[in-house]
Amino acid sequence: FKAVKEGRAYTPPPEKLKTTLFDLWEQALWRLDALLKGVDSEPGFPARCDAFATQLMSLVQRDVDIAIYLSVRQDEKRMNLYGLSHTLHVALLCQLMAQRSGWPAERMLSLVKAALTMNMAIVDLQGRFAAMGRLSEGQRDQIRAHPQVAVDRMRAAGVSDAVWLEAVLQHHERPGGGGYPRDLKQVDALADALRLADVFMAKISARAERAPLPIQDAARQMFHESHGSPAAAAIIKEYGIYPPGNFVMLASGEMAVVIRRGATAHTPVAAAITDASGRPVVRTTQRDTAQPAYAIKALAVD
Repeated sequence: FKAVKEGRAYTPPPEKLKTTLFDLWEQALWRLDALLKGVDSEPGFPARCDAFATQLMSLVQRDVDIAIYLSVRQDEKRMNLYGLSHTLHVALLCQLMAQRSGWPAERMLSLVKAALTMNMAIVDLQGRFAAMGRLSEGQRDQIRAHPQVAVDRMRAAGVSDAVWLEAVLQHHERPGGGGYPRDLKQVDALADALRLADVFMAKISARAERAPLPIQDAARQMFHESHGSPAAAAIIKEYGIYPPGNFVMLASGEMAVVIRRGATAHTPVAAAITDASGRPVVRTTQRDTAQPAYAIKALAVD
């Protein structure tokens, strides 16, 4: 109490400050940055990537709704970090898709590691493009080459997992052709699932040149483009129609933000941020949208 008596602000000692899940996600961003930057210079990359992927998957499992919330409510003031945040969010989405689809643990881990490393050659470029919205012809060439570059760097670093490597190499290939870098007609199922997660997450993320696509529109496009593939269906079921982070209008007249997935895709748990007249409230109130009085009537504009 000495600080209070002397009129100074009290700051708890470091060991007393509680680390939140939001803090752990922020730390994961910078640990990923260090992991990818060290692929060429630090020994033991395969083991370090295994450890990071396993720890990330554990973080997701601690609270899936918070993980989804962070992927939906992205900080548009940090677009220069898009390459890193996009990588984490695609890895999260791949994990959830694989779990719902009943994939074996080893195959799921290979997919998550592929998501974490697929863009290692263009992470900084992705951030610049998200923030500025312009690419030179040389940068476009760099993007088209990045799957092969990533695979070459990982092989040089000791990665020998053929499933992991092939998923990275093919994650921009398209069934039937038209993808890159090899314009394959037949695409590995794991790589195609990675591509769907990559594209879906890119669509719901803001860029300097465009607003994020609503989740519902991105899901509809993905499902149609994939001809209703099991991977697309699993992604949609995991995120639901109104995932954590969406703003919605309720039958009560309140605006609310979704905070938890519910028993069905249409009935999440939300927190009201206005009253029935549209006035902001000081304290949010939890609403179960499965109740008719608080049913979701429409998406709200952020």
